[in-house]
Amino acid sequence: MTTPAPLQLIDGKLTPASDGATYAILNPATGAEIGQAPDSTADDVEAAIAAARRAFDESDWSTNLELRVRCIRQLQKALYDNADDFKALTTAEVGMPGFMIGAAGFDGPVDGLTFVADTAESYEFETDLGVASPMGIPSRRTVRREPVGVVAAITPWNVPTQINLAKVAPALAAGCTVVLKPAPDTPWLAYELGRLVAEHTDIPAGVFNVVAPKSNEVAAVLTTDPRIDMVSFTGSTQTGRAIMAAAAPTLKKVFLELGGKSAAIALDDADVASVAGATAFAACIHAGQGCAITTRLVVPREKYDEAVQVAAATMESIGAKDPTDPGTICGPVISAVQRDRVEGYLKLALEEGGTFATGGSVIDQDGFWIQPTVVAGLDNSSRLAQEEIFGPVLVVIPHDGDDDAVRIANDSAYGLSGSVDSGDLARAKAVAARIRTGTLAVNGGVWFSPDAPFGGYKQSGIGREMGVAGFEEYLETKTIAEPA
Repeated sequence: MTTPAPLQLIDGKLTPASDGATYAILNPATGAEIGQAPDSTADDVEAAIAAARRAFDESDWSTNLELRVRCIRQLQKALYDNADDFKALTTAEVGMPGFMIGAAGFDGPVDGLTFVADTAESYEFETDLGVASPMGIPSRRTVRREPVGVVAAITPWNVPTQINLAKVAPALAAGCTVVLKPAPDTPWLAYELGRLVAEHTDIPAGVFNVVAPKSNEVAAVLTTDPRIDMVSFTGSTQTGRAIMAAAAPTLKKVFLELGGKSAAIALDDADVASVAGATAFAACIHAGQGCAITTRLVVPREKYDEAVQVAAATMESIGAKDPTDPGTICGPVISAVQRDRVEGYLKLALEEGGTFATGGSVIDQDGFWIQPTVVAGLDNSSRLAQEEIFGPVLVVIPHDGDDDAVRIANDSAYGLSGSVDSGDLARAKAVAARIRTGTLAVNGGVWFSPDAPFGGYKQSGIGREMGVAGFEEYLETKTIAEPA
């Protein structure tokens, strides 16, 4: 891996922290340090906000569509050209296996920049409503879509490149300027994105900035500063609530993509063994560190034992392995903090009366490892079934028919994703229509795509990312009337 040491990007310049401070970046698979990242100071964050505000107010970025589209395509080319180093860094910094990197971890989101550039290029930013006579005055009305302004993009550690690009690319393409603040567990990938912008695109100084303070207090100004027009956040529901409250005094626009506890439903005419195997496989991908992963397997009561056995056998065959191994599906969790959090839920499973069909403990080796785990014997009221764990842990829950399955799926504070499987497609779709989530897979369909909106109901968030809807999150609507 030849990736340069990370640096901030502020007002077009790649710099260390203003006071020279750094913090360690750890490899989740080994626990060893892989580098030091600039620990952005309050002055650095202030400079990034000021640069983004100035670039939006004083440059032609917000009005120069041709420049914006060209820059998005330049960034895509730079990512392709640096793909090998970016992928190696993803494994080292995030612990992400190549299986995931080749899909949502890198290849998919970079390919998706084509959709973002094409959408901006073809989007109708102005619509003629024609002539009408409101209040007796003949008027021609025009609806314009204009960029929101300065966007604070705050991103998590689990799939950093995908989420960084899902926020930054449409915001820039819409004409906004951006301050990107990644999680301190995975700052290097964001800093590397900033380097590619600075060295390989025509994006003007100040339009895109990257700062990564380790301190939440230093970062919090991104949610309160009146020069920030919008906060786009992906992370936990608890933090989302805090961001929404912090943004309220200045009435910023807020986009939130938050937690999930999605249900995979097998109806009584489904191939339960196939559903159980597929769901257990999904719960192991990237050590279960995905907000949309189905972590509740809801199966007919009469087929419960079969589902538990198949899920357990699937997880045992997958195991938790070195993320540099090409065949690995489940690697480490991101940190000691996350490992300990998941271990706490495993202890809770036993306290609540559950049993482990497989797994159930941490793996005693260097790095941050959890055994892929199937929990049986709990109902949907248990905390294991209600709370987001963010580890390779699957809870199997019995249902007593379609209505009960829908009840269980909807009995959650979250509403991000889910799946329904049935031998009858029409029946599966009818059940899917009753589940209050933002995305659903029916009989194995795949919804994750650059042109498909992604987001949640209830406490899984506000707004949509990706698709045309995700692009429009970064636009305001203005109606202009003139005499006809």
